[in-house]
Amino acid sequence: MTITSLSDVRPIGDQLRAWRQRRRLSQLELASGADVSTRHLSFMETGRSAPSREMVLRLAEHLDVPLRDRNLLLVSAGYAPVYAETPIAEPRMDSVRAALRQVLRGHEPYPAVVVDRFWNLIDANEAAGFFMEGAPPELLEPPLNVLRLSMHPAGMARNILNLGEWRTLMIDRVRRHVALTADAALAQLYRELRDYPGPEATTAPAGDEVVFPLRMRDGDRVLSFFSTIATFGTPVDITVAELAIESFYPADAETADFLRERAAR
Repeated sequence: MTITSLSDVRPIGDQLRAWRQRRRLSQLELASGADVSTRHLSFMETGRSAPSREMVLRLAEHLDVPLRDRNLLLVSAGYAPVYAETPIAEPRMDSVRAALRQVLRGHEPYPAVVVDRFWNLIDANEAAGFFMEGAPPELLEPPLNVLRLSMHPAGMARNILNLGEWRTLMIDRVRRHVALTADAALAQLYRELRDYPGPEATTAPAGDEVVFPLRMRDGDRVLSFFSTIATFGTPVDITVAELAIESFYPADAETADFLRERAAR
Protein backbone atom coordinates (compact mmCIF):
# COMPACT_ATOMS: atom_id res chain seq x y z
CA MET A 1 0.00 0.00 0.00
CA THR A 2 1.04 3.63 -0.45
CA ILE A 3 2.68 5.00 2.67
CA THR A 4 1.36 8.43 3.54
CA SER A 5 3.26 10.86 5.73
CA LEU A 6 1.25 11.94 8.76
CA SER A 7 2.35 15.50 8.06
CA ASP A 8 0.28 15.31 4.85
CA VAL A 9 -2.90 14.30 6.66
CA ARG A 10 -5.37 17.16 6.91
CA PRO A 11 -8.94 16.89 8.23
CA ILE A 12 -11.09 14.95 5.79
CA GLY A 13 -13.63 17.78 5.63
CA ASP A 14 -10.99 20.29 4.55
CA GLN A 15 -9.78 17.95 1.83
CA LEU A 16 -13.24 17.18 0.49
CA ARG A 17 -14.04 20.88 0.32
CA ALA A 18 -10.71 21.61 -1.42
CA TRP A 19 -11.32 18.92 -4.05
CA ARG A 20 -14.88 20.14 -4.61
CA GLN A 21 -13.70 23.70 -5.10
CA ARG A 22 -10.88 22.51 -7.36
CA ARG A 23 -13.52 20.85 -9.56
CA ARG A 24 -15.62 24.04 -9.40
CA LEU A 25 -18.66 22.28 -8.03
CA SER A 26 -21.14 23.69 -5.57
CA GLN A 27 -22.24 21.61 -2.59
CA LEU A 28 -25.58 21.12 -4.33
CA GLU A 29 -23.96 19.88 -7.55
CA LEU A 30 -21.69 17.43 -5.76
CA ALA A 31 -24.44 16.22 -3.45
CA SER A 32 -26.81 15.63 -6.37
CA GLY A 33 -24.21 13.79 -8.40
CA ALA A 34 -23.03 11.62 -5.50
CA ASP A 35 -26.58 10.90 -4.26
CA VAL A 36 -26.09 12.41 -0.81
CA SER A 37 -27.98 15.21 0.90
CA THR A 38 -26.53 18.71 0.78
CA ARG A 39 -26.91 18.88 4.56
CA HIS A 40 -24.88 15.71 5.08
CA LEU A 41 -22.16 16.92 2.67
CA SER A 42 -22.00 20.24 4.50
CA PHE A 43 -21.65 18.44 7.83
CA MET A 44 -18.81 16.29 6.44
CA GLU A 45 -16.95 19.33 5.13
CA THR A 46 -17.22 21.17 8.43
CA GLY A 47 -16.30 18.14 10.52
CA ARG A 48 -19.70 17.81 12.20
CA SER A 49 -20.19 14.41 10.56
CA ALA A 50 -17.64 11.67 9.83
CA PRO A 51 -17.98 10.04 6.39
CA SER A 52 -18.01 6.28 6.07
CA ARG A 53 -15.34 4.52 4.05
CA GLU A 54 -17.85 3.95 1.25
CA MET A 55 -18.84 7.62 1.29
CA VAL A 56 -15.21 8.74 0.98
CA LEU A 57 -14.73 6.49 -2.04
CA ARG A 58 -18.03 7.59 -3.60
CA LEU A 59 -17.22 11.28 -3.29
CA ALA A 60 -13.65 10.70 -4.52
CA GLU A 61 -14.97 8.88 -7.58
CA HIS A 62 -17.40 11.67 -8.40
CA LEU A 63 -14.69 14.30 -7.88
CA ASP A 64 -12.29 12.34 -10.13
CA VAL A 65 -9.66 12.32 -7.40
CA PRO A 66 -6.46 10.48 -8.49
CA LEU A 67 -5.98 7.08 -6.82
CA ARG A 68 -2.92 8.34 -4.92
CA ASP A 69 -5.02 11.08 -3.30
CA ARG A 70 -7.96 8.75 -2.64
CA ASN A 71 -5.65 6.85 -0.31
CA LEU A 72 -4.84 10.13 1.44
CA LEU A 73 -8.54 10.89 1.84
CA LEU A 74 -9.11 7.46 3.37
CA VAL A 75 -6.23 7.90 5.82
CA SER A 76 -7.53 11.34 6.76
CA ALA A 77 -10.93 9.81 7.53
CA GLY A 78 -9.36 7.11 9.68
CA TYR A 79 -9.43 4.23 7.21
CA ALA A 80 -6.70 2.13 5.66
CA PRO A 81 -5.59 2.88 2.08
CA VAL A 82 -7.08 0.54 -0.52
CA TYR A 83 -5.00 1.27 -3.64
CA ALA A 84 -1.60 -0.40 -4.01
CA GLU A 85 1.40 1.29 -5.61
CA THR A 86 3.46 -1.46 -7.21
CA PRO A 87 6.91 -0.63 -8.63
CA ILE A 88 6.89 -1.19 -12.38
CA ALA A 89 9.77 -3.70 -12.10
CA GLU A 90 7.89 -6.03 -9.73
CA PRO A 91 6.91 -9.51 -11.04
CA ARG A 92 3.20 -8.80 -10.60
CA MET A 93 3.60 -6.04 -13.19
CA ASP A 94 4.88 -8.46 -15.84
CA SER A 95 1.62 -8.31 -17.80
CA VAL A 96 1.60 -4.50 -17.70
CA ARG A 97 5.20 -4.27 -18.92
CA ALA A 98 4.47 -6.82 -21.65
CA ALA A 99 1.45 -4.80 -22.81
CA LEU A 100 3.50 -1.61 -22.90
CA ARG A 101 6.29 -3.31 -24.86
CA GLN A 102 3.78 -4.68 -27.35
CA VAL A 103 2.33 -1.22 -27.94
CA LEU A 104 5.79 0.34 -28.29
CA ARG A 105 7.04 -2.30 -30.71
CA GLY A 106 3.83 -2.18 -32.71
CA HIS A 107 4.25 1.55 -33.23
CA GLU A 108 7.63 1.21 -34.97
CA PRO A 109 8.98 2.82 -37.10
CA TYR A 110 7.28 5.79 -35.43
CA PRO A 111 8.39 7.09 -31.99
CA ALA A 112 6.50 6.21 -28.82
CA VAL A 113 7.30 6.66 -25.13
CA VAL A 114 5.80 5.58 -21.79
CA VAL A 115 5.92 8.20 -19.02
CA ASP A 116 4.81 8.49 -15.40
CA ARG A 117 2.81 11.31 -13.80
CA PHE A 118 5.85 13.63 -13.90
CA TRP A 119 6.60 12.82 -17.56
CA ASN A 120 9.63 10.78 -16.48
CA LEU A 121 10.54 8.19 -19.08
CA ILE A 122 9.58 4.62 -18.17
CA ASP A 123 10.12 2.98 -21.56
CA ALA A 124 10.51 3.89 -25.22
CA ASN A 125 10.80 2.21 -28.58
CA GLU A 126 13.83 2.39 -30.86
CA ALA A 127 12.35 5.17 -33.00
CA ALA A 128 12.07 7.49 -29.99
CA GLY A 129 15.86 7.61 -29.89
CA PHE A 130 15.64 10.22 -32.64
CA PHE A 131 14.36 12.79 -30.13
CA MET A 132 17.34 12.16 -27.84
CA GLU A 133 20.09 12.48 -30.41
CA GLY A 134 22.57 15.24 -29.64
CA ALA A 135 21.16 16.03 -26.19
CA PRO A 136 23.74 16.60 -23.42
CA PRO A 137 24.29 13.67 -21.04
CA GLU A 138 22.84 15.50 -18.05
CA LEU A 139 19.42 15.65 -19.74
CA LEU A 140 19.53 11.92 -20.51
CA GLU A 141 20.42 10.72 -17.01
CA PRO A 142 17.67 8.77 -15.20
CA PRO A 143 15.06 9.78 -14.48
CA LEU A 144 14.91 11.27 -17.98
CA ASN A 145 12.10 13.82 -18.06
CA VAL A 146 10.68 14.08 -21.58
CA LEU A 147 9.29 17.60 -21.08
CA ARG A 148 12.58 18.87 -19.73
CA LEU A 149 14.36 17.18 -22.65
CA SER A 150 12.03 18.80 -25.16
CA MET A 151 12.03 22.34 -23.75
CA HIS A 152 15.50 22.78 -22.25
CA PRO A 153 17.57 25.13 -24.46
CA ALA A 154 20.26 22.43 -24.79
CA GLY A 155 17.76 19.68 -25.54
CA MET A 156 15.25 19.25 -28.35
CA ALA A 157 14.34 22.94 -28.17
CA ARG A 158 17.38 23.88 -30.24
CA ASN A 159 15.89 21.94 -33.21
CA ILE A 160 12.18 22.76 -32.78
CA LEU A 161 11.14 25.22 -35.45
CA ASN A 162 7.81 26.18 -33.84
CA LEU A 163 9.23 26.25 -30.32
CA GLY A 164 7.11 29.14 -29.06
CA GLU A 165 3.84 27.46 -29.94
CA TRP A 166 5.02 24.04 -28.78
CA ARG A 167 6.20 25.39 -25.41
CA THR A 168 2.92 27.18 -24.88
CA LEU A 169 0.89 24.03 -25.50
CA MET A 170 3.09 21.76 -23.38
CA ILE A 171 3.32 24.17 -20.46
CA ASP A 172 -0.44 24.60 -20.54
CA ARG A 173 -0.81 20.81 -20.46
CA VAL A 174 1.29 20.67 -17.29
CA ARG A 175 -0.63 23.58 -15.79
CA ARG A 176 -3.90 21.73 -16.31
CA HIS A 177 -2.47 18.61 -14.67
CA VAL A 178 -1.38 20.71 -11.69
CA ALA A 179 -4.92 22.08 -11.43
CA LEU A 180 -6.39 18.58 -11.58
CA THR A 181 -4.02 16.94 -9.10
CA ALA A 182 -2.77 19.76 -6.83
CA ASP A 183 0.60 17.96 -6.88
CA ALA A 184 3.38 20.12 -5.41
CA ALA A 185 6.19 18.33 -7.29
CA LEU A 186 4.33 18.73 -10.56
CA ALA A 187 3.82 22.41 -9.79
CA GLN A 188 7.59 22.74 -9.32
CA LEU A 189 8.18 21.13 -12.74
CA TYR A 190 5.65 23.55 -14.24
CA ARG A 191 7.53 26.55 -12.85
CA GLU A 192 10.85 25.18 -14.14
CA LEU A 193 9.50 24.66 -17.67
CA ARG A 194 7.73 28.03 -17.66
CA ASP A 195 10.98 29.82 -16.79
CA TYR A 196 13.01 28.34 -19.66
CA PRO A 197 13.88 31.01 -22.23
CA GLY A 198 11.84 30.84 -25.40
CA PRO A 199 10.15 32.88 -28.10
CA GLU A 200 6.74 34.46 -27.74
CA ALA A 201 4.00 32.23 -29.06
CA THR A 202 0.51 32.05 -30.44
CA THR A 203 -1.47 28.82 -30.59
CA ALA A 204 -3.83 30.03 -33.30
CA PRO A 205 -4.20 27.32 -35.99
CA ALA A 206 -2.44 27.96 -39.26
CA GLY A 207 -3.40 26.96 -42.79
CA ASP A 208 -5.33 23.72 -43.22
CA GLU A 209 -3.91 21.90 -40.15
CA VAL A 210 -6.29 19.69 -38.20
CA VAL A 211 -3.86 19.00 -35.32
CA PHE A 212 -0.98 21.10 -34.03
CA PRO A 213 2.32 19.65 -35.30
CA LEU A 214 5.74 19.46 -33.72
CA ARG A 215 8.16 20.69 -36.41
CA MET A 216 11.81 19.80 -36.05
CA ARG A 217 14.96 20.50 -38.02
CA ASP A 218 17.16 17.53 -38.93
CA GLY A 219 19.98 18.81 -41.09
CA ASP A 220 18.32 20.18 -44.21
CA ARG A 221 15.05 18.34 -43.50
CA VAL A 222 11.96 19.67 -41.76
CA LEU A 223 10.16 16.86 -39.94
CA SER A 224 6.60 17.19 -38.69
CA PHE A 225 4.85 15.09 -36.03
CA PHE A 226 1.54 14.91 -34.17
CA SER A 227 0.87 12.72 -31.16
CA THR A 228 -1.81 10.81 -29.27
CA ILE A 229 -1.87 9.87 -25.58
CA ALA A 230 -3.25 6.57 -24.22
CA THR A 231 -3.79 5.39 -20.65
CA PHE A 232 -5.03 2.18 -19.03
CA GLY A 233 -8.80 2.09 -18.98
CA THR A 234 -9.59 0.55 -15.58
CA PRO A 235 -6.56 0.84 -13.31
CA VAL A 236 -6.75 -0.06 -9.61
CA ASP A 237 -3.03 0.30 -8.95
CA ILE A 238 -1.54 3.78 -8.54
CA THR A 239 1.49 3.06 -10.73
CA VAL A 240 -0.67 1.79 -13.58
CA ALA A 241 -3.12 4.68 -13.25
CA GLU A 242 -0.30 7.19 -13.62
CA LEU A 243 1.27 5.68 -16.77
CA ALA A 244 0.69 7.25 -20.18
CA ILE A 245 1.78 6.21 -23.66
CA GLU A 246 2.51 9.06 -26.05
CA SER A 247 2.67 7.91 -29.67
CA PHE A 248 4.05 10.17 -32.39
CA TYR A 249 2.91 9.98 -36.01
CA PRO A 250 4.35 11.59 -39.14
CA ALA A 251 2.31 14.62 -40.18
CA ASP A 252 3.54 14.47 -43.77
CA ALA A 253 4.96 12.01 -46.29
CA GLU A 254 8.54 13.30 -45.98
CA THR A 255 8.58 12.56 -42.24
CA ALA A 256 7.08 9.12 -42.78
CA ASP A 257 9.75 8.29 -45.38
CA PHE A 258 12.51 9.54 -43.06
CA LEU A 259 11.31 7.36 -40.16
CA ARG A 260 11.04 4.26 -42.33
CA GLU A 261 14.51 4.83 -43.79
CA ARG A 262 15.96 5.43 -40.32
CA ALA A 263 14.45 2.19 -39.03
CA ALA A 264 15.83 0.28 -42.02
CA ARG A 265 19.32 1.60 -41.27
